[in-house]
Amino acid sequence: MQHRSLGQTGPQVSPLGLGCMGMSDMYGGPADRAESIATVHAALDAGITLLDTGDFYGMGHNEMLLAEALAGRPRDRVQLSVKFGAQRGPDGGWLGYDARPAALKTALAYSLKRLCTDYIDIYRPARLDPNVPIEDTVGAIADLVQAGYVRHLGLSEIGVDTLRRAHAVLPVVDLQIEYSLISRGIEPSILPACRELGIGITAYGVLSRGLISGHWSKYRVVTARDFRQHSPRFQGDNLDHNLGLVERLRTLADVRGVSVAQLAIAWVLARGGNDVVPLIGARSRQRLDEALGALAVRLDDADLAALEQAVPPDAVAGTRYAAPQLAMLDSERG
Repeated sequence: MQHRSLGQTGPQVSPLGLGCMGMSDMYGGPADRAESIATVHAALDAGITLLDTGDFYGMGHNEMLLAEALAGRPRDRVQLSVKFGAQRGPDGGWLGYDARPAALKTALAYSLKRLCTDYIDIYRPARLDPNVPIEDTVGAIADLVQAGYVRHLGLSEIGVDTLRRAHAVLPVVDLQIEYSLISRGIEPSILPACRELGIGITAYGVLSRGLISGHWSKYRVVTARDFRQHSPRFQGDNLDHNLGLVERLRTLADVRGVSVAQLAIAWVLARGGNDVVPLIGARSRQRLDEALGALAVRLDDADLAALEQAVPPDAVAGTRYAAPQLAMLDSERG
């Protein structure tokens, strides 16, 4: 794989990253442990170096899973991206965010233990804590960088003003944010600001949680603990409309001899020179193999124009999160 620089000051990473959340949480419970570990191994063997996790994914389960998968592998050949700050109760419920300096340093100590490592490559608050100035949070991470426990600062779902304030304290290497054919809210202001500041984008939700993977069906049953049970884009008429968009993509994919998922991932890869890295949330080797096939898909101007016509920027029905979750996103405020 030809590697990409994660921002102007960040590490060289693979052009695709592996998002590991679904192996522990959010999609109806943990995936098969053996298959999850095999998928991580397959990703590493294929040349993927960027692994994304969070200390609240399964309340530590995901970090311990990664530690098991990485045992015996050279530490310097992988970049671990870790989110912190989301607070959860013993029932798995969400309690808010805590990005105070003391809290984040404690969170890091636990992550280092669970991941069986001496340092984290990219450490980031999962969301903006409205009760803590971003300068305080970033200043504490700067302390951790100075001490050698963290290599780089990342952010997640942050708006332009906050991004600039954080970057003035410590260079931000990447902004992790949702970006796909049907989630294009970063294009007017956030993406240009990142490029102005030399900050990379690690794009999650490139298949919109499976909605535009080509594998979703309106008849699929999801459990109450599955994020999609509460996502507006997966509900009622919204789902019917959005699956209609997927069929437009399928027509274009069939002409090119690729899958819908590969076409959608290739679109994200084509959105930046080398500053956009899609995170693939594969939970099985089969889905990983499909995603890796996107690296061979080359989209020219005509292809991109056809995709724009099939799925215009405002074509999706429903917001990407329910209203209470949207209210927590600094990125939604510009």
